[in-house]
Amino acid sequence: MILATFVTVLGLLGTAMPAQAADPVVVGSKRFTESYVLGEITRQVLVDAGVPAVHRQGLGNTAVMEQALATGSIAVYPEYTGTIVRELLKKEGAEAGAPSLEQINRWLAPKGLKAAVPLGFNNSYALAMREDDAARLGIATLSDLAKSGGSLRLGLSHEFLARADGWNALKAAYGLAFTPGSGLDHGLAYQALARKQVDVVDAYTTDAQIARLRLRVLRDDRNFFPRYDAVLLMRSTLDERALAAALTGRIDDRAMQAMNAEAEIDGRTFEQVAHDFLARHQAAGASRAAAATAARATQGQGFLDRLLAPDLPRLLREHLTLVFASVAIAAAIGIPAGVLASRRPGLGRPLLALVGMLQTVPSLALLAFLIALVGTIGFLPALLALSLYALLPIVRNTHAGLASVPAGMRLAGLALGLRGGQVLRDIELPLAAPTIFAGIQTAAVLNVGVATVATFIGAGGLGERIVAGLAINDTAFMLAGAIPAAILALLTQWAFDGLEWLLLRRRFARAGAAEAERR
Repeated sequence: MILATFVTVLGLLGTAMPAQAADPVVVGSKRFTESYVLGEITRQVLVDAGVPAVHRQGLGNTAVMEQALATGSIAVYPEYTGTIVRELLKKEGAEAGAPSLEQINRWLAPKGLKAAVPLGFNNSYALAMREDDAARLGIATLSDLAKSGGSLRLGLSHEFLARADGWNALKAAYGLAFTPGSGLDHGLAYQALARKQVDVVDAYTTDAQIARLRLRVLRDDRNFFPRYDAVLLMRSTLDERALAAALTGRIDDRAMQAMNAEAEIDGRTFEQVAHDFLARHQAAGASRAAAATAARATQGQGFLDRLLAPDLPRLLREHLTLVFASVAIAAAIGIPAGVLASRRPGLGRPLLALVGMLQTVPSLALLAFLIALVGTIGFLPALLALSLYALLPIVRNTHAGLASVPAGMRLAGLALGLRGGQVLRDIELPLAAPTIFAGIQTAAVLNVGVATVATFIGAGGLGERIVAGLAINDTAFMLAGAIPAAILALLTQWAFDGLEWLLLRRRFARAGAAEAERR
């Protein structure tokens, strides 16, 4: 009942918001370097063409992106033909072999989508090993890997483990006798390979780390993997002419690998990499060239540059808005729910069990469910998820605080002629206030950390830096998001401690004044 009411209220708030006259085109990207770079290139091309555009970075896997396109939360994002055919369209066998772009668009039309602007490179999946290990074991192809036995350790990404054209299908096609183990983030898998913690990883053939770590890409000698030609997948209503004129066939495999290296190895931002590419390949004039020159000057940013980057005020604002708005909503729902649980024990037990169960739902799973429920990505589902996570400490502390009030206090109030509501308002809630306040404080501090996950669905906040740092395996970038989040949690704790001290001081002052009047 509470959840249904909550969703209804937020839905009405969302529909009540005034529409802007010229909404920007929302460009999305997945959580890996190449998608970030291509998404930023797409945004900048649109802006150069006079089309307002924003880039929602690192939104998640293919399923999340498909949902975001379907609901209109994004209008376009970089994708690959093999992924479209296998993952979105669920085509198998001969049908999934090498369909033309025209055929793919006929299949996409009922979904209100289209694939356009072939960028010019094929970023296929592959498996990769350290060159020295591959040479020592005589492994050059995937068939050689199958013959090597199952002793090598795999470090496969979460998406590759789950994809229809990923690990399970590859294992069946080649008879691979390996147990993959738990999934790894794509960037961290390369780090684990370099440290010899794993021996084989899934790779994209344009990954920058292949050359840097001197890896051998195993040849797909049975042609299992379909072509993954890079295109822009978009809503059918989007006018792609500006994008097609600027980008069709402009990015080859070497250019894409070089851009990935600029982001992952040279430490340049995605915006800088996109600026530089467009300056070189679009001859956009002196202003673009000047921007590219400035971008090169900032190459190799250190930790302080990352930490104090110009986006810090925006990320802090988004993070704080999510945290305190969600806690306010949770308090508005949780305190009455705690009172109800205290007043009606028969209803209280299942209610407490329900809010406890909400805390056990993995955050990404809850976010994916809420995207489908509210029909959009971004702020609204993130706010809803954080509010649900904040309910447990508030409901439980409200219930515990009221339970700790001596029964005699309530009876004394009733004996003085106060009604039940007056006893609750004037006696029980003031006595339980410190415990309730502690629950709100706990919820706020916890949500500072949980809010970093909201970046996976485009809600912004400090998690943007953490996720981007994971994508390019940049520890300084991750810390530039993690450290402000940790400091924000400490400041939130201290702010609540200070507020509690002020409230207690005022309460004791009033009590002292009342006692003085009686005397």
